[in-house]
Amino acid sequence: MDKKMLINGQMVESGQWVDVLNPATEEVFARVPRATETLLDEAVAAAAAAQKAWAVTSMAERRTKLEALSAALAENEAELARLITLEQGKPLPEATGEVQWSVGYLTHTATLELPDRVIQDDDDFFIETRHKPLGVVGGIIAWNFPLLLCVWKIGPALMAGNAIVLKPAPTTPVTALRLAEICKDIFPAGLVNIITDNNDLGPAMTAHPGISKIGFTGSSETGKRIMASAANTMKRVTLEMGGNDPAIVMPDVDVQAAAEKVYGGAFLNAGQVCLAVKRAYVHETIYDEFCDALKRIADQAIVGNGLEQGTTIGPIQNRAQYEKIKGFLDDAKASGTVIAGGDVADRDGYFIRPTIVRDVRDGDKIVDEEQFGPILPVISFANIDDVVARANDSDYGLGGSVHSKDVAMATDIAGRIESGSVWVNQQLNIGPHIPMAGFKGSGLGVEQSTEGLAEYTQIQVINVARSA
Repeated sequence: MDKKMLINGQMVESGQWVDVLNPATEEVFARVPRATETLLDEAVAAAAAAQKAWAVTSMAERRTKLEALSAALAENEAELARLITLEQGKPLPEATGEVQWSVGYLTHTATLELPDRVIQDDDDFFIETRHKPLGVVGGIIAWNFPLLLCVWKIGPALMAGNAIVLKPAPTTPVTALRLAEICKDIFPAGLVNIITDNNDLGPAMTAHPGISKIGFTGSSETGKRIMASAANTMKRVTLEMGGNDPAIVMPDVDVQAAAEKVYGGAFLNAGQVCLAVKRAYVHETIYDEFCDALKRIADQAIVGNGLEQGTTIGPIQNRAQYEKIKGFLDDAKASGTVIAGGDVADRDGYFIRPTIVRDVRDGDKIVDEEQFGPILPVISFANIDDVVARANDSDYGLGGSVHSKDVAMATDIAGRIESGSVWVNQQLNIGPHIPMAGFKGSGLGVEQSTEGLAEYTQIQVINVARSA
């Protein structure tokens, strides 16, 4: 299957192609164009032209267009879910959930508003703040959620009155280009542009003088490079990056129930989630029991092609990440005791069983670094203050969780965790109405909700003297 890019309302090729692999088979199933810097320039110019008219459209009209996109995604749910599984690898039910989440996100984003705020209104002055569009937004996204991350950029960018040039990850571009076909029939020409590359156009986007903001979801190292590149043109940036999220499990929990929550938070999408549990701190009095419970759950996982019925864990999305995770497996075996998984399947595809490793400690690579794959280290602790300090001793601060029957105590501990989102007795409860941000090296700015929408605008103050 060959797909085309969307530039200025037209589906276009480039004369050069990039192969797209199915990570479950390592076979090429699609080709996408490789955009040049000239085509990037054309997309930015088209976006700039379209944005001028879009900026003065009413919020009601913007809302109608986003609702139309949401409805179109719902109508094409089965096709989009299958494309997600083919290129990303996740089980088809998870892919279907991604489409449904995308629909819900757009529907909610269409309801958001940024009303003017009156600061002073008296005989002397009328002063108010307004939110103005930035212009052209550049969206750069990772490969773990090929559709959801697209709409996370498109929704707020357009609702705030901007145009967008979106670049999906080169290993998962197919769903984005199917989205482009849908957008072509909904939005004015040039308002939404979706281009694909061979992982080589990012620097040109982040340095482009015609792009006013970069919205990025991906690794922290890439985010740092984007921030540095954007500085020369004073671009706004929103960076949603990696995490090494701790889960703290107190001794009073229902062990089986808590283990199921932690496991679900760690192994969704084969662990390829920024907000996944990356390290579990379990109180020493229940440590053995909790590890055994995690092992039982992990041993029941069905690893396979995401299109096969019953599969619960799909492949790692790409070879580079697969090789990286194999390195973490080696460290896990050297540092601790692997009690579940640890195996690399002798078959085509990038498959690794869910792996639980115990008897590891802070300072081990498997604990200190983000795995971004199906491996969970489990660390014992005895003291609350000590475990909070250990949980916070990280360059990351994206998410975290605390599990205890004493909700008040758990909530107090949660407030001490240096992360943008901390859950109590749950995992990965995110939503379009809930702001999402990161501490430290996990991000800059806010995604989701009204706060996320505001990131796509510039504050303007109108200050009127009542008397001339």
